[in-house]
Amino acid sequence: MANAPRSMRTPLGRVRHHGAAREGTGHFTAQRVTSIALLVLAPWFAISAALSMRDATYVQAIDFLSKPVNAVGTILLVFVGFYHMSLGMQEVIVDYILKPSTKAVLLLLNAFAPIVLGLGAIFAVLMVNFGS
Repeated sequence: MANAPRSMRTPLGRVRHHGAAREGTGHFTAQRVTSIALLVLAPWFAISAALSMRDATYVQAIDFLSKPVNAVGTILLVFVGFYHMSLGMQEVIVDYILKPSTKAVLLLLNAFAPIVLGLGAIFAVLMVNFGS
């Protein structure tokens, strides 16, 4: 036992594979996966929108979002972007806000504001795509 490697983890922590916060690597993995998705979706959106909308008029924007591939890509961009933002803001709030009541309010806002804004953006894309 004298030559066993030293570890700061408790025996229960080694068995359950959890870190100090008991969340494991799920949050870290989700942040990285959404980052990779945004690395694909954001340039796709910028390039395809720039190529489709030379004059950047309202009608050209509607025509761009009326195509199913562009609508699905835009919805994915909105969903992944808001989810990525929510994950990042959660980390900032948990790490830097010390007052428990303020932390609780900000975490609630962080949970609901991206959902409301994302649903509004997705609804707008769907309304343009399917017409009203």
